Amino acid sequence: MPAGGAGATDRLVYPLTSLDDIDSRYDYDWAVLRAALEKTVPRFGPFEIKQSAHVMSWQRIAQELARSGGGINILARATSPELEKQFIPIRLPIDRGLLGYRMFLVREADLPRFAAVRTLEDLRKFRAGQGKDWIDVPILRGGGLTVVEGGTYRGLFAMLDAGRFDFFSRGIDEAGREYQERRAAYPNMAVEPTLLLQYPLPLYFFLRRDAEGKLLAQRIEAGMEMMIKDGSLNVLFQKYKGESIKSGALQKRRVIHLDNPHITPETPLSRGELWFNPATGK
Repeated sequence: MPAGGAGATDRLVYPLTSLDDIDSRYDYDWAVLRAALEKTVPRFGPFEIKQSAHVMSWQRIAQELARSGGGINILARATSPELEKQFIPIRLPIDRGLLGYRMFLVREADLPRFAAVRTLEDLRKFRAGQGKDWIDVPILRGGGLTVVEGGTYRGLFAMLDAGRFDFFSRGIDEAGREYQERRAAYPNMAVEPTLLLQYPLPLYFFLRRDAEGKLLAQRIEAGMEMMIKDGSLNVLFQKYKGESIKSGALQKRRVIHLDNPHITPETPLSRGELWFNPATGK
């Protein structure tokens, strides 16, 4: 039954996080959502999906998702214990855990310095850049890294260029895409080619903790499980992420591991089919 009742259409509104017309960070997430909803039409009925009309900060997103009748009713975000308590998590990693494999955007002049890094202790000599309140911030700081927080996503590229920090830690599929999108504006920026920072970081869909959210979560979880079983999630994953994974040459990189002490016991780490394997690229 649709979340709105018999014969109703499920309506999902996800947040607009930037007015930047080249911000493609979430395209894959919403493609997965749409596919999961399409898989479940025979069981749950029709749906509509759209983006919010107004750009929202993370604080505003959390407020709107928590509020009954808020401007959004779904969020895709790297998980944390706080998020899993506040909202309903769908504990199926949207990107198969790929977000926890990190490459660096750096200044081209610093490439020799990064090529000399062998250990986490070596990396601690550098300053990392991340967005304010991003979930990666406490993970990086917990590993002894210095983190400089920026107020806006767009502004982080300017901060890197200006030397405010030394590397912008990005997901495998983010680093190469963002380099291509922004190299004209920041010609001194480069993708660091020798290192891979890794920590467990599942990306989940979150719904409001109310009756509608519970039903929507059931629908989306059912659709994603169907996609995992029939292989269509991996097809979509390879469509959006495959080229970045291939060009990242992961097997040639030195891997530096960090713990993520914020992973909850409910994280489905034992289900190997849910997680990306860097050794195979799948």
